[in-house]
Amino acid sequence: MAISKTNRKLIGLPTDIINLPNLIEVQQKSFDWFIQNGIQESLSEVFPVDDFTGKSLILKITDYSLEEAQLTPEKAMEKGLSYSSSLKAKAQLIYNDTGKIKEEDVFLGDIPLMTKRGTFIINGNQRVIVSQLTRSPGVYFSSEFEPKSGRTLAKAEVRPQRGIWIEFETSKTDLLTVKIDRRKKINVATFLRAFGFSSTEEIRSLFKDVDTDADHKYIEKTLAKDTTKSQSDAYLEIYSKLRPGEPAIVANAKLFFETTFLNQRRYDLSKVGRYKINKKLGLSFPEKEEYFVLKPQDVAGIIRKIIELNNGVGEYDDIDHLANRRVRAVGELIQGSFRIGLLRLERIIKERMSVVGELDELSPATLINARPIIAALNEFFGSSQLSQFMDQINPLHQLEHLRRLSVYGPGGLTKERGGFSVRDVQPSYYSRICPVKAPEGPSVGLLSSLSLYVKINDYGFLEAPYRKVEHKNGKSYVTDNIEYLMADEEEQYFITESTVNIGADGEILDERVPVRFKRDFIFQKRDKVDYIDVIPQQMVGASASLIPFISCDAGRFPLMGANMEAQAVPLIQPQAPFVGTGMEKAVIDNTDQVIKAPDDGEIVYSDGKEVHFKGKDGKTVKSQINKFERTNQDTCYNQRVLVSTGQKVKKGDILVDGSCTNEGELSLGTNLLAAYMPWEGFNYDDSVVISERLVKEDILSSVHIDEYEVPVMDTKLGQEEITRDIPNVSEESLRNLAEDGIVYIGAKVNPGDILVGKIAPKGETELTAEERLLRAIFGEKAREIRDTSLRMPYGERGIVVDVYILSKKEGDTLPPGVIKIIKVKVAQKRKVAVGDKISGRHGSKGIVAKILPDADMPYLEDGTKIDIILNPLSIIARMNVGQVVETHLGWAANKLGIKYAVPVYGKERTAFIQDELKKAGLPIDGKASLIDGRIGEPFNEKITIGYAYVMKLVHLVEDKVHARSTGPYSLITQQPLGGKAQMGGQRLGEMEVWALEAYGAAHTLQEMLTIKSDDIQGRAKAFESIVKGIDVPKSEATESFRVLVKELNGLALNIETIGKKESSS
Repeated sequence: MAISKTNRKLIGLPTDIINLPNLIEVQQKSFDWFIQNGIQESLSEVFPVDDFTGKSLILKITDYSLEEAQLTPEKAMEKGLSYSSSLKAKAQLIYNDTGKIKEEDVFLGDIPLMTKRGTFIINGNQRVIVSQLTRSPGVYFSSEFEPKSGRTLAKAEVRPQRGIWIEFETSKTDLLTVKIDRRKKINVATFLRAFGFSSTEEIRSLFKDVDTDADHKYIEKTLAKDTTKSQSDAYLEIYSKLRPGEPAIVANAKLFFETTFLNQRRYDLSKVGRYKINKKLGLSFPEKEEYFVLKPQDVAGIIRKIIELNNGVGEYDDIDHLANRRVRAVGELIQGSFRIGLLRLERIIKERMSVVGELDELSPATLINARPIIAALNEFFGSSQLSQFMDQINPLHQLEHLRRLSVYGPGGLTKERGGFSVRDVQPSYYSRICPVKAPEGPSVGLLSSLSLYVKINDYGFLEAPYRKVEHKNGKSYVTDNIEYLMADEEEQYFITESTVNIGADGEILDERVPVRFKRDFIFQKRDKVDYIDVIPQQMVGASASLIPFISCDAGRFPLMGANMEAQAVPLIQPQAPFVGTGMEKAVIDNTDQVIKAPDDGEIVYSDGKEVHFKGKDGKTVKSQINKFERTNQDTCYNQRVLVSTGQKVKKGDILVDGSCTNEGELSLGTNLLAAYMPWEGFNYDDSVVISERLVKEDILSSVHIDEYEVPVMDTKLGQEEITRDIPNVSEESLRNLAEDGIVYIGAKVNPGDILVGKIAPKGETELTAEERLLRAIFGEKAREIRDTSLRMPYGERGIVVDVYILSKKEGDTLPPGVIKIIKVKVAQKRKVAVGDKISGRHGSKGIVAKILPDADMPYLEDGTKIDIILNPLSIIARMNVGQVVETHLGWAANKLGIKYAVPVYGKERTAFIQDELKKAGLPIDGKASLIDGRIGEPFNEKITIGYAYVMKLVHLVEDKVHARSTGPYSLITQQPLGGKAQMGGQRLGEMEVWALEAYGAAHTLQEMLTIKSDDIQGRAKAFESIVKGIDVPKSEATESFRVLVKELNGLALNIETIGKKESSS
């Protein structure tokens, strides 16, 4: 049956004041801008292209269009291709001499397209372009302490979008200088003269109203040191400093200056840089291309500001403030790589124009080659730090990846260069960047996540929503008018928090309220308040908004909880949390997991693969169902149909549930009855004891899908062949193969089983005289072949769920030398096992240490069995009070049959929880007597119990458990390889040797260091002895010993081994 809207009982403030925006709009809106405007901008910048003389030929692009994609995203993934569209353009080649015009349609490359999920399909893999948080172009004012005089001296930095940096500095002698491209210092007066302020009096008059400190006359001291008198002198001075060794000619010097600072191709402030400079210096230049270079007024304004700051007027900039950092989203990043490709193409066009003998032979098609553009886009999507293999463990993980911000990438920082200041949470992050969600490794603070309600404006700056406060008749009222403010705008207003007392008519009831103003927290009268927060959860991101009672948790544990949510694997039986935050439905609505009825209507057809919905307007909407779709992390996305044919539904009813949804709500785990008590040391530290019921009833079971592929090659010795007829293989090993040599769907496969039977021809060997004679008598001998079949890897098992065959004969695009590619998908149901990692939403992660028989689990007096036993000390050590409060309320929720919504940072009241426990007939302290299932007697003390929300994480023991008897060895050291993937051994390091020495385990240690390591002869003899059942012989010299002897020989030391002759090196 269709599920109507799930109602939760709200604890705290209402959350429907503002609708949650489209959470992947940051990706979609930016990519749409690139398609609509970005391509045109880049083409307009490069074209028209003329030849090197600028006289003979001009090549123009008059129009462009994107064709329909040849493949759907699903087909592109299946065939291992990219989901893209061809960019075609109309090009005109104009002959200046004759006025003749040749017009042709030209191909400019394939542009990868964005899917409805906000992802890109590149070579069959889903990828995400992460938005970059970078310093905005513009001017920045900072200070430097001068220790001798004790003064703070101002300096400024002009950072263009593209071009060289300019740094203005104040010396301790009050001299103003400028550094261009971090080279030699130039007098500021010289720089001003080059920009057109040629006379000394004109320079004095520019700054007479700010250079007023009698003790420090900055302009006079700067002019006194200036050796230039005119604009030409200034050009020559700058040229000689930046191009030493080259002849100083005025024409060359002028051209150099204009190219460096006044040519937009070489120096581009961009629209954002112009906006920031206008705002900082109080200028009003229009945001047009001709103003995207430095203007004389900009230089004068920067110097005025420096003098004012030196005189104690004004404020310095915080470089890490979000007013000075902007987001470069996917569209801008793709445009950057597209522009690089176009500039390479421009150079090729110019060269072809000048090389060709007969101009009449030229045409737009012969001049334009799409390869540079294709190569630039492939390089960006394939190897850029910001183009990432998509995180897809669950839908939340996918959503968080799309909303991630990174300081890495072109023009960004590295882990080594990212200091504390750039990693810290800034006051300007409030409602813009989530202060909770962050990685726990060396990338902490360098990768972050957008807050829920943030918007990115046209300049790339983050804007936060606030409700306007109006003052009438001596009273202050909160309006429904929501305004979005940038970080620097916000600091000019008094803004209070949404948890202040507000009457039914919107009046602020408190006389004095806490407010934020200019990065400070103060109390202010209500009639001074300008804005109020919309809702408390506007400050956090998607993951943190799902943690109930987050304000009761200490320190870093909500951060860990938010990260754990993204690692939860989709369960076979997902269950919505009894205690949620009300955001579960809103977050999942921003993914493609749930399908809802678009209007009132009827289901005209429904099965496991598709649903047909007919609305009131008579139109039928067909929805395809994703069944057992493999993700990038080998988890399983599977949709479940909830409706049947002929069923009447209402608008918003849920027709199809997703892999991590239950009744249309995000469901990353399940509700388990938890008890906080020790259990014979099995739940010591972070270990957990669970009931066998969770295994038997598949409550924590999940499905994982692996994909294996094998190419069929056309080798020099002949073609490989797919066959069931494989030499020296038993019929038992071939049991799962169909007649064509490929495993059949539904086959149960184990480690080492053949998935695809394949043979390859062996190389011809030199025949002996006897073989030649036999071949002459009996004819051609059967050709020699070798077995190259695809087998199930060590440690893997499951059921074959799909087989794809890509073939050149069918027109599929395959790499050179490949005839076919066969892909086999194997699904595996994994029940929870000892060693699996499980977690709550409060950072309470642990490993399953014991699975108790159902009969041995403690139970309540009414016979209800406990599902999971947690360590009570984990609460005391971590102060995760929210975890316990959730458990109490979960118990009440289960008894009353309702679900709760506890919005983050809302007004949660302990009294409310006690009231709910009373209503449910439960003790208000949340404790109960438990009976030991083993002996049937109650425990001495009452125990805290309740329902906790538990998730199974992707760190599964089956992926990690590993054992080796013999296996591959390193060719260099002859020691076993490392890691499960290489079938490697366990490293015995220096400290492990000390431990065995401490125990006096001499024989065990010798075995470890010799036959189990790099004694080649010894290990072969040991294996033979074990097979024959005789004693293992003593070990001889190891490879590492032989290497030591040879190294000492290399030092001219003659080393002889004393012992058996055959053991000497």
